[in-house]
Amino acid sequence: MNRRNYLKTFSLGAILPAIGMTRPLNSNVLNFFGGIKEVNFKSNWNNWFDMKWVGPEYWANRMQDWVIENGRAVCIVSGTDRNLNLLTIQKGDNTDNFEQEVEINVLSSEIKGNTKAFIGFKIGVRGQFNDYRSASVFGKGLPVGLTGGGDFIIGEEVFKTNLLQIPDSLKLKLKATYKNGYYKLNVSAIDSSSIEIASVESMVEAEKVNGNFSLVVHTQHKKAVKNKTASFSNWKVTSTGLNYSEEQLYGPICFAQYTLHKEKLKLTTQLTPFEKIPNHKVILQFKRDGEWQTVETQTNSNPGRANNFIIEHWKETQDIPYRVLVELPLRNQVHQYFYDGTIAKEPLDKNEVKAGVFSCNFHYGFPDQDVCNNVSYLDPDIILFLGDQFYEATGGYGVMYEGDFDDLCIEYLRKWLLFGWSYRELFRHKPCAIIPDDHDVYHGNVWGEGGAVADTSKGFGASSQDSGGYKMSPEWINMIQFTQTSHLPDPYDARSVKQGIGVYYTQWKYAGLSFAILEDRKFKSAPMHVVPKEADIWNGWIQNENFDIKKYKDLDAELLGKRQEDFLEEWVQDWNDDTQIKVVLSQTNLATVATLPKEARTDAVVPELKIPQKEEYILGDAMTADMDSNGWPANKRDKAVRIIRKAFAFHIAGDQHMASFVKYGLEEFGDSGYAFAGPALNNIWPRRFWPPIENVKDHTYKKPAFLGNHIDGFGNKMSVLGAGNPYQTDLKPAVLYNRATGYGMVTFNKKERSIKTECWPRFVDVRVNREEQYPGWPITINQYDCYAKENEYLLPELIVESEKEIPLVKLYDADELIYAYKPNSNTFQLKTFKEGVHKVILYFEKEDKTEEHLLTALVINKTSVKI
Repeated sequence: MNRRNYLKTFSLGAILPAIGMTRPLNSNVLNFFGGIKEVNFKSNWNNWFDMKWVGPEYWANRMQDWVIENGRAVCIVSGTDRNLNLLTIQKGDNTDNFEQEVEINVLSSEIKGNTKAFIGFKIGVRGQFNDYRSASVFGKGLPVGLTGGGDFIIGEEVFKTNLLQIPDSLKLKLKATYKNGYYKLNVSAIDSSSIEIASVESMVEAEKVNGNFSLVVHTQHKKAVKNKTASFSNWKVTSTGLNYSEEQLYGPICFAQYTLHKEKLKLTTQLTPFEKIPNHKVILQFKRDGEWQTVETQTNSNPGRANNFIIEHWKETQDIPYRVLVELPLRNQVHQYFYDGTIAKEPLDKNEVKAGVFSCNFHYGFPDQDVCNNVSYLDPDIILFLGDQFYEATGGYGVMYEGDFDDLCIEYLRKWLLFGWSYRELFRHKPCAIIPDDHDVYHGNVWGEGGAVADTSKGFGASSQDSGGYKMSPEWINMIQFTQTSHLPDPYDARSVKQGIGVYYTQWKYAGLSFAILEDRKFKSAPMHVVPKEADIWNGWIQNENFDIKKYKDLDAELLGKRQEDFLEEWVQDWNDDTQIKVVLSQTNLATVATLPKEARTDAVVPELKIPQKEEYILGDAMTADMDSNGWPANKRDKAVRIIRKAFAFHIAGDQHMASFVKYGLEEFGDSGYAFAGPALNNIWPRRFWPPIENVKDHTYKKPAFLGNHIDGFGNKMSVLGAGNPYQTDLKPAVLYNRATGYGMVTFNKKERSIKTECWPRFVDVRVNREEQYPGWPITINQYDCYAKENEYLLPELIVESEKEIPLVKLYDADELIYAYKPNSNTFQLKTFKEGVHKVILYFEKEDKTEEHLLTALVINKTSVKI
C-alpha cells in the first residue's frame, strides 16, 4: 500500500499567536476566515466508525445529539434547531458562486407531514462576533430546505410544492449564483431514483449568504426527546472561492494543560468521544535534538475523554516543544492529528514572575478573542483559572441534571470544550492551574459537606443545594474533576471523601512560588444544618429579617475542613526548594465584599439591579450575609486567615463576579493577609459594593469613597483597597461590558518581595492603553505586610554568616508558631507582637541543619547577633 495514500496528517494549529511565543496581534477582532480558495469539500462519515462524535470538521449543537452511525451523521433527538456546523469553510464577502448538496434520510414519523418541522441547510450563519466559532455555537442564518409537509423554506418564506410530505430519502441541492448584489438560489429535491421531484428559485441579498454552512434538523420540541430524526451523508460544498482553513478543525485533540512541580510534569490532554475507533492511539511526544520522541502511548478510555500523562525527573533547563498525537485507523486510511505546545522553562532565574487570573466565564463574549489578544501582550508566566470555567447554560440548550451517564458526560464535555476553544492559547505554552467551582458541577451554590449526597427529591434548585452535598453522581463529579484538575500536582492527602469523590487540594511549587491550592466548597457545612431554624434559610440566605447572624460566630460548622486546615499548617512551614513567596489559591476569598438593597432577602435580584453611571454612588444598600461566600462560617474563616498569615501568604480567588482587593482583619483591622478576587470574564451575576457611608459627596470613580475599613455581613473585619463595580460604559454588547468584566495580573518580585496586582477591564486594549485599570489598581504590597499589627516589637538584627544559602526562619511564642518565612538576604530583623523572649529556629535546607536561638523583643531594638 502506498503510505502516502494510507496516512493523512492534520496539524491542529494555533488560531492566534500564543502568549510569549510571537508578537502581539494588530487588532482586537480577528477575521478567522482562511484565505479564499477553490473548494471541493465532501463529508467523510462513510470512512469513520460508529461513535458519539461527528468528526473534527464539525461543531454539533448539541454534541450529544449527533452521532456517526453506519457511515452517516445522525441526529438522535427531537428538539429545536439541532445543527451541525462546518468549521473549515466559510463564505466571505466575495461574489463567487457556490453549490452544496446532501443526502438525507428521514428517520422519524414525527417529522413526516409536520409543517413545523424542518430539515436542510443553513447558509450565511453568523454570530455576534466576527469569528467562525461564534457562528458555530450561536449563529443565525438563512434556512434552506424542506418542511415535514414537503414545502420548501428559504429564509422566512415558504414555497409550496406538490409533495404531500417530505420523502423518506432525498438529495437536497442548492446552487447560488451571484448577480448585481444578490444571489439567485436554486433549490431542488431529488429522490432515490435521481429524479427531481421539486424545485424553487429565490433571490436573496448577497450579504445574507456570508458565513458558516450548516445542516439542520428542527422539530419544535421545547425539551429534547431521544428519537432518531434524520441522517445525512455525502455533504458536498463546492466553489471557485470560499474561505478555507484546516487549522479550524476542533478535535480529536482539543487542548492540553500542564503543571511542573518539583521535577514532576503532569499534562492532561482533552479529547473527543472517538474511543470506539479500534486500535486508536493517544501519544505524547517531546522534541529533543530536532527529533520527536515518544514518551508514552495511551488510549481514550476516561468518561471525560481526557488523558493524563505523568513524567518524573523533569530536569530540562530550556523550553521543550511537546505534541499530543492521536492516531485514528479509519476504514480506508489512518488519520494522524497533532496538537503542539511548549513545556516552558521554569523561570527560576527570573526576578519577576507574573500570573494571569481568570474566573467566572459565561458565553456572552464567546469566543473571547479580545481577552486572549490582551493577555498575549501582557505575557504572564503562569495561568490561573479559579472556577466557573462555564455555567450551566453555557452554549445554549439548557442543562441536563439526569439521564444516561455517558450523555451527561458528553453534555458536560460540550461546555468544557467551549472553555478550551476560547482560552487554550493562554495555556498552550504556559503552566496552568485550574480548579472547579460550583457552576462547574452544575450548582449555583455548593456546601459539599465532605462529599454528601444532595436531596434532589424536590428538584435541582435551591432546595437541593440547601440540603448540602452534590446533586450529580459521584462518578460524574470525579469525571469533571479529572478533566479539570488531573494535571495538578498530586493531592496532599488523596483519600476520597463521601461517595468516593476524589480530592485535589495540593501544593504547587513553581519558579520560587509556593501555591496552596484549596477546595473551599467540598468540606463546607450547609447553613441549613447548623444555623438556628428561626433564621429561615433559603439558598444560603437568611429570610428572617430579625435574625442577626453576627451573634452566631461560633457555630459548629466547617469551611475548609480539618484535613485542609492540617494541610495549611504544614504548608506554611514548607519553604524548601527555594520557595520565596507563598500564595493561596481558592474559589473565593475569606470575606463578603458585596452589598444589596436593604430590603433584598437574597441575591436573586442581582441581574436586574440598576447599573449606575460612572460617577454615581448607589444609596440604600447594606452589607450582605451570603453564606455561599467564605465570610461564613466566621469562626472557621478566622481560623483559615490565622493559619495563612503565618506564611505571609497572599490570597488569590475568583467567584465573586466583582473584583476586590482587601486586607483581612482578625483582632484589629489590617492585621492579616491581603486578598485579590479577580473580576469575571463574562458576568451573569454583576455583584456590587456600595456600603452605607457618610462622605458620599467625596466619591468619584477614580477615588471611590467606599475604600477603607468595613465590617462585612458576618462581622468580619476587612479593609477595602479596591472594588470594581459595574457601571455604564456605553459599549456594546452592554451585557458584556457594563458588568465589570475583565481579568487580573499578579506580578511577584522575588528580590524585593513585592506583589503587584493589576485589574484590567475587558474593554481596554492594553497595547495602547496601559493606564485604564479598575479604580484603585494597580496595587503593590510587600510580602511582610501580610501579617502586621499596630503594636509591633523587634528582635535583634540577625546576621547569618553563611554563603551557601538563606535559611528558613521560624518565630515562636513559647511553642506556638507565630510565622515562618525565608528572608531575601542573610541580614534581617524579625518583628513580633509582644515584648519578651521568643524562640527563633533557623533551618538550612542544603546542610539539613537546624539552629535554635532565644532572643528578646523590644519596642526599639538596635542590637545585632551574628549566627
